[in-house]
Amino acid sequence: MTVLLWLVPLALLIGLLALAGFAWALSSGQYEDLDGAASRILFDDTPARREPR
Repeated sequence: MTVLLWLVPLALLIGLLALAGFAWALSSGQYEDLDGAASRILFDDTPARREPR
């Protein structure tokens, strides 16, 4: 039973840290362009160079 006295506050602390991390990600603009990353994987960054024959 005394284990619960340690685990419940520890779980609440970890949950608050996760919530703070999520709030930081929202405020720093991590979720601004959700469609951009999905479309960027479809295209090459640079066009492929053809080697001379």
